[in-house]
Amino acid sequence: MKKLLLLYIFFFSITAFAQVEFEANVSKNALGLNERLRIDFTMNADGDNFTPPDFDGFRVVNGPMQQVSQSWVNGKVTFNKSYSYFLLPTRKGNLTINQASIEINGQTYKTSPVKINVGAAIDIPKNPQDAPQISADDAIHLVAEVSKVNPYINEPITVVYKLYFSYNIGITNWRELDKPKYNDFWSQNIDMKQLKVEEGTYNGERARVVTLRKTVLYPQKSGKLSIEPLSMDVDLELPTNRRNFFGQVLTTQSNKRVSAGAKIINVKPLPENGKPADFTGAVGNFKFEAIPSKTTLKHGESLDLKVVVSGTGNLKLFDLPKPVVPTALEMYDAVHKENVNSPLSGMTGSISDSYTIIPQFKGEYPIKPMTFSYFDLNSKTYKTISSPEIMVKVLDGPESTEAVATQNPTDTSTKKAITANSTFEFIKLKTNLKSNKQEDFFGSSLFYGLLLFPFLCIPVLMIFRSKKEARDGDVAGNRIRRSNKLAKKYLSEAKQQIQNKELFYIALEKALHNFLKAKLHIETSEMSKETIRTLLLERKANEETVSQFIKLVENCELARYAPSSSSAIESDFDKAVGLISELEKQIV
Repeated sequence: MKKLLLLYIFFFSITAFAQVEFEANVSKNALGLNERLRIDFTMNADGDNFTPPDFDGFRVVNGPMQQVSQSWVNGKVTFNKSYSYFLLPTRKGNLTINQASIEINGQTYKTSPVKINVGAAIDIPKNPQDAPQISADDAIHLVAEVSKVNPYINEPITVVYKLYFSYNIGITNWRELDKPKYNDFWSQNIDMKQLKVEEGTYNGERARVVTLRKTVLYPQKSGKLSIEPLSMDVDLELPTNRRNFFGQVLTTQSNKRVSAGAKIINVKPLPENGKPADFTGAVGNFKFEAIPSKTTLKHGESLDLKVVVSGTGNLKLFDLPKPVVPTALEMYDAVHKENVNSPLSGMTGSISDSYTIIPQFKGEYPIKPMTFSYFDLNSKTYKTISSPEIMVKVLDGPESTEAVATQNPTDTSTKKAITANSTFEFIKLKTNLKSNKQEDFFGSSLFYGLLLFPFLCIPVLMIFRSKKEARDGDVAGNRIRRSNKLAKKYLSEAKQQIQNKELFYIALEKALHNFLKAKLHIETSEMSKETIRTLLLERKANEETVSQFIKLVENCELARYAPSSSSAIESDFDKAVGLISELEKQIV
């Protein structure tokens, strides 16, 4: 009888497992380019960690919207859970919505891909009262303002992208479609910490303006160079002719794609007339110095020679002059340092090369003057700065012939004279010989150690196996550990997606749900504001902390579609980390 009962339970569990369904259903399989598509991901069992497809070829207008229903009819339980999205196609053709996935009872289920045929835009009948009062074409403009269109090579120019829009419309969201490309330019983006809406004028009319991006460019070749445009997709709210009960103007949702347009920059070459032989491409206004740390040394001491260029110009785009020293001075490779800021006006600061120089003989040795040439944008001429000659005096050490001390380092006809005593100073005079007789492996300590090692591992393996069996048998503990692991995973994923608002809040919401599952031992379908508050307070959590946690969970759903700045997103992430940490300490 007992065997029959176990066999019945086994077949019943297989049947229940086979009845799990996870499907993707769409409102239509063929639509126009300007029509919306609804897709529902439904399941008949409670699941967690839902992962939607990437919706390639579509833009998510709204979603996900989650619905859960459960009913009992004649003792039979019916459960249904769904995630719904509203999509707008971005191109025509045969598009595919890829698989979505979810975890149900420890198993991963995936939907089948869905084929959608997108045709040309169709005429959708509209109520005349719903027609917008103004056209989106006249209400919003994306402009690229270029500081100079005919610069010299390596002369800085700035490109500022501004979005102008009318006072009569509202902007709910925007996305970059095509980022500008700066071929044949050295570029530096200026960090925009927070976007601000300011007052401005466009074509003589008052408008609101947002500065989206600032970039400093240094052209690297002459001729006509093109700056490819920035394109954006903007969601708008336009006023209509309809009013509500209180007389307020009703708005309609619209979408507009704007582009700043390509810009042509006519770059002038630097003049050849008067160009110095040592010119390496420096353009701007600079100062040049060669600074030794000291000029009087003892034998074995070293000095640091610092070659510095400071000022305003293309500091990162040219080479510094290299000092020429006598052969009696040993010079090591330079250590390059940059202290450069890049404001909208161009690079400013300093760059330097530091050389370590060690004298080999007693005497006085000159380091020849160095020259640095640059093109001055103010006077449109080349300028050359020279450093003074540096005389290095070595007080003691091996004697050198006069020829060595005074010879021209570029003169190969004079050879360096080295005394017999100093010729072999670099060779070690003491030996450290070792016997080449090797100990036999058989009978050695290593032999017996390797022989006994497997037997020593047996008790360790037995202990490990017993602990693993105990851990595998702890079903509740494994569920808690898995939820803890998932909370940390999605919290980490939220940090990686901090620049993508929608993906950030999806991952953050999953992290908060998995934290609750781990600490309160409840499933997602059991989560409600009252249940979470009651269970957390029963576990001795602080009431204010619980209220902040519930408010953050509710905010995750709303924040996906509401406009928010990068600082607000970072604030929500820091708040989530802090609240999880506080609840970890408070929950008993």
